[in-house]
Amino acid sequence: MFCLGYLLWLINSYDESKPIEQADAAIVLGASLWSDKPSPALKERLDYADELYKDGKVGMLILSGGLDHNGSKLTEAEGMRVYLLAKGIPSEKMLLDNAARSTYENLLNSQVIAAEHHLDKLLIVTHDYHAPRAMEMARYLDYKNVQAAAFHSEVLSPLKNQSREVLAFAKWKVDAVLLHFGYRSPDYP
Repeated sequence: MFCLGYLLWLINSYDESKPIEQADAAIVLGASLWSDKPSPALKERLDYADELYKDGKVGMLILSGGLDHNGSKLTEAEGMRVYLLAKGIPSEKMLLDNAARSTYENLLNSQVIAAEHHLDKLLIVTHDYHAPRAMEMARYLDYKNVQAAAFHSEVLSPLKNQSREVLAFAKWKVDAVLLHFGYRSPDYP
């Protein structure tokens, strides 16, 4: 019970008041598409990424998310690209990771894309409840210069998503230990 309380405290520890620093690129973590269109939660992430780009905080966007098998024909990254093109983001300013199926894979694949394009300083765009786990994974993957660019959702249920995130964070803690000892599960290539 103490462990779950600690994880809930971690999930709620993200400080939105910290100023967002200028970065080379923002990694937009995927979320569901609904009939090839971003879900309300994904729209929030994309609108925030659009704002960061248009405010000059980032020069590139890395859109990360694979095919989520919910009936969409597009990968999450492709759906994000279509949405952002309609908002005026130039195609050449978006790099896609169409393979990721989890936050860990989002960050693993985006790290490779960032290195290939010499993007050193990065922001991770996600919701505030998800930011602590995403940042812990980024540290595990040895990201050098990264900051969370997270916000509180206006469309997601805090109780439902924080409960789900406690379980996801607990799973990550176990998986991190297993990865450290060389175990490779299907969730973590």
